[in-house]
Amino acid sequence: MERTSRILLGRISGVHGVRGWVKVYSYTDPIASILDYRPWLLGEDQKALEPLEGGRHGKTVIARLEGVDDREEAAALSGLDIFVARSQLPDPGEHRYYWADLIGLKVVSEDGEVLGTIEEMMATGANDVMVVEGSRQRLIPFVRGQTVLKVDLDSAEVKVRWDSDF
Repeated sequence: MERTSRILLGRISGVHGVRGWVKVYSYTDPIASILDYRPWLLGEDQKALEPLEGGRHGKTVIARLEGVDDREEAAALSGLDIFVARSQLPDPGEHRYYWADLIGLKVVSEDGEVLGTIEEMMATGANDVMVVEGSRQRLIPFVRGQTVLKVDLDSAEVKVRWDSDF
């Protein structure tokens, strides 16, 4: 399976002040670590911009970006997703996965029934959850050894212990 060449790390959620700073909703943990990645590839056209400075600001991050010098320029970036090149990320380690690698995988019960494909992942606090779309939507906890029996990225499949009636 070909892995995506870019990984979604956050979204520009608005502007901060009048000097071109942006508010960022970060998907990284800790949230301010999004500032460690350069350049940011913004939106679908992947416009590359360097974060010059920034930091945590409440539940978000604020950042000053290269070439963005006023509120109007910052506002034009609002709503854009922030991607980085996959090559910038460390190897997740054995039996650990980036969500981007799980999206699109087929989910199969231990009995061999295809339940659908992973459309998205959600963090719930207790554990991550796979949103599986098939004949209907299923929310399946991503708990290795309990519900998730095997992840095979090469065959693009996740084997789960899950009753198809749920």
